[in-house]
Formats: sequence, C-alpha cells, structure tokens
Amino acid sequence: MDVTAQEWTQAERTRIQTAAQALREAEGPVRVLRSLAWPGAVREKFLADGRLPAVEYPRFDPAPVVEAVARAKAMLHAGQTVDDWLLRSAQSIEDSAQMLAHAGTPRFLEFSSRVYGTPTAPLSDVSTNALQLAGHLETVLASVASLDLGEPEPACHLASGVADKIRKSTDAHFGEDAPPVEVVDELSANALASPSGIRVRRDACFSDRDVAQLIQHEAFIHVATSLNGRAQSELPILGAGHPGTTRTQEGLAVFAEFITGAMDIDRLGRLVGRVRGIQMAIDGADFVEVVRFFQDRGIEPVQAFENARRVFRGGVIEGGAPFTKDGVYLDGLLRVHNFFRAAVANGRADCLRLVFCGKLDLEDLPALAQLSAAGMLVRPRFLPPWAQDLRFLVAYLAYSTFLSQVDFPSVREHFNELLAEAPRVET
Repeated sequence: MDVTAQEWTQAERTRIQTAAQALREAEGPVRVLRSLAWPGAVREKFLADGRLPAVEYPRFDPAPVVEAVARAKAMLHAGQTVDDWLLRSAQSIEDSAQMLAHAGTPRFLEFSSRVYGTPTAPLSDVSTNALQLAGHLETVLASVASLDLGEPEPACHLASGVADKIRKSTDAHFGEDAPPVEVVDELSANALASPSGIRVRRDACFSDRDVAQLIQHEAFIHVATSLNGRAQSELPILGAGHPGTTRTQEGLAVFAEFITGAMDIDRLGRLVGRVRGIQMAIDGADFVEVVRFFQDRGIEPVQAFENARRVFRGGVIEGGAPFTKDGVYLDGLLRVHNFFRAAVANGRADCLRLVFCGKLDLEDLPALAQLSAAGMLVRPRFLPPWAQDLRFLVAYLAYSTFLSQVDFPSVREHFNELLAEAPRVET
C-alpha cells in the first residue's frame, strides 16, 4: 500500500534512491543503437551488388545485467506506485539485454516486441494499432500529393552546415551545458543526440525542414531530457534512456516537431513508411524486398538502404525478425498528445512540465508526482521553448481538446458537400 510523501522515512527514501542507482548501473552496458550499428562498408557493398548483406554483431553476455537487475528488484515491493515504476524499468533493462544477446537470430523479435511493441499491437485506445494509423495517414498523404505546396529551399544541406546551425541553437539554449556538435563518418541515423554530444553523419543530405526537425527533436527534447535526468541525483535512473522510455521520448520529440511547425509531409511519410517496413519484415520480407518497397515510394537508393537498415539492424536479414523500434514514433506521438490534452482537460497543467524531468514513460508520472511531493525530484531546468510558455501550450491543448468534442462526421459531411460544389482552382 502506498504511503504519502509526508510519511516517507529516511530509510524509505534511501531504499528508493539505492534501487534507482542500482538500475542506472545495471543499464550501463545496454547500449542498443551502438551495439546494433552496421559498418559503412555494408552499405557500399550492397549498393554495388544488391545482394543480401552479411552483418555480424558483437557478442553480448546478458548475465551481468540480469544479475544486477535482480539485485535492484530485491529492494522493491510490487503494488506500490514508485516501486512499480522501478520494476517496469528493471524489466525493460533486462529485456533489452536479452534482445542484444539474441541479435541476428529469430528470437531477437521476441525481445524487441517486449521492449518496443509491434505495428499490430493495440494503441492506447485499444481499438487501433500503429499499422492502422500508418494506413490512415498514408491515405491522407496520398490525397494531398498533387497539391502545389511551394518550392522548398535547396534539398541538400551539407552536414557541416547543419552542424553549425544546430551548434548555434544549442549554445543559445543550453549555455555552458550545451553538448558538442560534431560531424562523423558512421552513424546509425542521419543524426543522434545525447548529453555528451550531437553527432551528424557526414554523408547525409538534409532539407531545410530536416534542420529544424533535428533542432526541435534531438536538441530541445532528447538532449534536454537527458540533461534534466542527469540532474536527478536521488533518482539517477531518470538519466538513463533505456528502451522502456523510447515510446514517450520519441513521441514527445515528434510532438515537438508538430507544435513548432517543423513537421512536413515528407517527414510524416517517412514515419509511416518505417511502420510499413517493419510489418513487411515481420511478415517475411527480406532486406532487398524492403529496400525496393522504399524505392517504390520514390526514395533514392542510398536513403532507401538507410530506411531498410533501420528496420533490419539486429534482426534477421532474410526476414521474419526485425528491429521494431521505429514503430513507436506514431504510437508515442498519439499518447503524448492525448496525455497533454487530458492534463489540461482535468485541470492538471502541473503535470505538463513533469514530462521533461528526465528519461521516462508516461506511465511513470504518478510515481514521479509522488517523488516530487517527497522532495526527491528536481524540477526540469531545460524546457523546449514551446513548453516554457505555458500560456501558449495550454491554449493550444484547450483548443485541441475542444475539437475532439466536436461531432466531426456531421461537420465533415457539410464541408464535403461544400467542396463538391466548388470547382478546382489552379495553384
């Protein structure tokens, strides 16, 4: 049974702090993206011969992680809100270690699914899943494909220029805590962020919107929550981006792209395509087939390879067992947006900034609210600009909540009839 924050003894606080520290140490060796990265030579060979690539992964022994997690679990009591949060974190860390131990084998999917879910797993509303959401978005994107949305800026910003723009933004936002920004030869994505640095892949090509997305997504969310988590001296697990936090962290980062106007249909199309690619691989498509799927969507060969690599890293190249992480972006976006709306509708705007106090999952918020009341949680120092101004954020969410109450089918029918009577206009 939970006790109130006022009833916590020093021994209770020490127990929680010790367990959080033990989990932080347990997850240390579990570096998922680094362990599953492909050497650059794999891409060059595939682009030259088009054959299924051969990728080997470093051997990972999960035993030390499992033992460390067990020691942390021994300090915890199921059924208490804070303890249940730490127990969920413990299970995520253990499953992630087992996932790395089974890289390149069919069992990889078993553990990837536990950590990240699959495209057909129910979303928070239980009635739909990420694959259905991707299909709906795909239909909408197809309906606007013929629109003239205006000429974009030059389609290829070089990595060095992108790094300079990110560096300027992070220096202004984080001051002396700004992470270094560097251009590197090999990376598992076009760009990745951590408190120790933001890395941009040298041969990646960026559009104008890509640059804005990277600043909002990687810097103002991933770096900010990492730095805020590292400041949680009594709850060091909040400084660890273990896979159990990925759905919320990526959902929050994509939400940031939307609310700041950095999102565009190309980016949304990429998120949709990743979900489709994962499901294809689960259904048995091999690496070459998934590359062709992306090329058929108009994606050039190098980026089609990179998209497919994201799906197959750590999995089985012949199909059947992909890496399911990229399925969480749309799911996470939906969860984060709905949480924000619910917080405003319930008069709980006090919980909005709690989301930024470290690396966490939305399901952790009741525990973190308890810990905040107990004085064990440090308020987040770094917030994205759009969350610093609660007047704008609450107004936006209040309007969004209002829209959800509107009888949209009848409104849509009225405007369907209106548009049917209007001739098409040259754009």
